[in-house]
Amino acid sequence: MGVTLKELAASLNLSPTTVSRALNGYPEVNAKTRKRVRDAADRANYHPNTRARSLATGRTHAIGHVIALSDSHEIVNPVFADFIAGAGETYSRAGYEMMLSMVPDADEEQAYRNMIARGAVDGMIVHGPKLNDPRIAMLTQLGVPFVVHGRSSGVDAPYSWLDINNNRSFRRATEFLLQLGHRRIALVNGLEHMDFAMRRRKGYIQALTEAGIAPDPALMRQAEMTEVFGHRAATDLMRLPDPPTAFLSSSMLVAYGLRRALVDQGVRLGRDVSVITHDDDLSYLPNGGDVPLFTATQSSVREAGRKAAEMLLQTIATPRHPPLTCLMETALIVGESTGAAIR
Repeated sequence: MGVTLKELAASLNLSPTTVSRALNGYPEVNAKTRKRVRDAADRANYHPNTRARSLATGRTHAIGHVIALSDSHEIVNPVFADFIAGAGETYSRAGYEMMLSMVPDADEEQAYRNMIARGAVDGMIVHGPKLNDPRIAMLTQLGVPFVVHGRSSGVDAPYSWLDINNNRSFRRATEFLLQLGHRRIALVNGLEHMDFAMRRRKGYIQALTEAGIAPDPALMRQAEMTEVFGHRAATDLMRLPDPPTAFLSSSMLVAYGLRRALVDQGVRLGRDVSVITHDDDLSYLPNGGDVPLFTATQSSVREAGRKAAEMLLQTIATPRHPPLTCLMETALIVGESTGAAIR
């Protein structure tokens, strides 16, 4: 059996108000106290009475996620599950629940509007921002707290977002390959109307240009990030009269497709051809064992889920606070898939 809020507060020698505010992420409660309260709540199996709390605060203590089911973009993919797992950890600690709505692509905007009009959620997480994403203006106009997982180039109005530094990440990866002597570097990217993929392409092009190498459109591919796409792209690119000596991949799934195509052609990964991929550090798709299979730009999408959820709860708690932003850097992990250029 769990304890009540009053019992939890008494055990910590704090007031019930302070404990409640700590569990809900109010910034006026310092970080040390918030952690102490959350740890004690976990140990004591404390679960708030959400119905009573909703009546008292006027909040639902639920967060909305709208997922558009479409073959034209990269939202419903393995990355989403780990993001949700991370966000769910934060929601659970704070006594929040998650409301997930999966709708056809054409019904996405109405799904947001319906969820907000029913008063079903206190805030929203926006997934997979595109260039000039119209959802940001819509949610701003509706006055609901929200955090975007990613950014949207072309949107000038301030809004809360969490993103990885995609430009710097792929610029650094390209520079690493250039330092190994590679000059024919292929980019196997996600769909470039998605903001993250556009930024990755820019970083790749910037690194080539600064090295005095003219970017070659024949070495660039974009599509839904699947293993099949990676296999097809590598097969086509290796048939060029002057094939690439290195590949830059936008996801682990794509990288596995690249690897399969190279093995099919008798090419030795890391010796004959190099590959660098982005690795979201997925719990069920590890990058090898003690020695990583792929050299990778790595950033945990589960940690991104935790942080985005924390930002949203803070925005809900302090609605007049300016928008919050967080830019996460990636780590370059050297694995077995890269080596010096041999031609």
